[in-house]
Amino acid sequence: MDSLIAAAARALAAGDPLGALNRVALRDDAPALALRGIAMAQLGDFDRARALVRSAARAFGPIEAVARARCIVAEAEIALVSRDLGWPQKTLDAARATLEAHGDRVNAAHARYLEVRRLLLIGRVGEAEQRLAELDPAPFPPALRTAHELVTAGIAMRRLRTKVAGAALARAGRAARQARIPALAAEVETAARLLDTPAARLIARGEQRLLLLEEVERLLASKALVVDACRHLVRDARSVVSLARRPVLFALARALAEAWPEDVPRDLLIAQAFRAKFVDESHRARLRVEVGRLRRMLRTLATVNATRHGFALAPRQTREVVVLAWPVEEEHAAVLAFLADGQSWSSSALALALGASQRTVQRALDSLAKVRKVQWFGHGRARRWMTPSVPGFTTTLLLPAPLPLD
Repeated sequence: MDSLIAAAARALAAGDPLGALNRVALRDDAPALALRGIAMAQLGDFDRARALVRSAARAFGPIEAVARARCIVAEAEIALVSRDLGWPQKTLDAARATLEAHGDRVNAAHARYLEVRRLLLIGRVGEAEQRLAELDPAPFPPALRTAHELVTAGIAMRRLRTKVAGAALARAGRAARQARIPALAAEVETAARLLDTPAARLIARGEQRLLLLEEVERLLASKALVVDACRHLVRDARSVVSLARRPVLFALARALAEAWPEDVPRDLLIAQAFRAKFVDESHRARLRVEVGRLRRMLRTLATVNATRHGFALAPRQTREVVVLAWPVEEEHAAVLAFLADGQSWSSSALALALGASQRTVQRALDSLAKVRKVQWFGHGRARRWMTPSVPGFTTTLLLPAPLPLD
């Protein structure tokens, strides 16, 4: 490795992409192409960065297997940051295996962290936790230890373990200071702020208030009967009933919980559950059928009693009923929440993260664009969508998967 390449590599490791480019901007050999690509990625030009890294991988060729594998890992990181979540995982696995076989444990671990971060983004928290458990961060340099603790904190937040998340973020902060990389320290600070911003909204006895993630954790551990509008389920401290595939039943359960301990008139239940503008006898008959189904679904948690004017919810094991909802509720809120992380997303990546079809996501994006809540750039497959973050609120990335059932 010549002196300019070594100096550029040191500049990149210290978070100085302009310093690296000053040394290799006019060179087209494979190591220089790779370093230029990483520098462009740090500057936010992901398309140019990906093209440079791919050129470097081709220039290294199959003979220089380790250098080529490092380029593949760099391209995978660019794909993750630019929210190209459909990037081939098998390619990254092969590169990681090559690095492990040649003793490059640091870059192999970096490849593993990229895999874990992708799993976390698409809501596969259990798999992410399993992959992370295979890594011991102790022998790694400070930058990788920071990445480890950030992923640990992300998993803990999604598992609603705020004390574990706080401890991991404290360790991440110490490691970031040792690494002396400003961008890394800023990432830790951003993650830490999530614990101090509202994650949900509590509705109880006609009143509403915002909850921090720690308060959500305490609520779900309490004896209250919680109708969770974030994940469409009803739960208490001992059992959980999912209504995610029964939207009408969940709408009834939420309406009854918001009115508790009072009852809800039949016409109002019909309007909220069936979205009917006019009520006739067929709607009332359907309401009786759906209430009967809701009674059977919630039989271990509560019953639904008929009253003179409508129906009322009666919990079996507790004296408190609450509704847990997103801080801000509106149509296509889940799409907006993912976009609120400040990154640019493709519609395919959003579909993967949301577990929805790409056509459904595209319709939502088009609707949001018409009212100027999102903006796009690029064309065809290169089109990306983004929106400014909502100040003072966390996003659904805090709760991307079903809340723990135990």
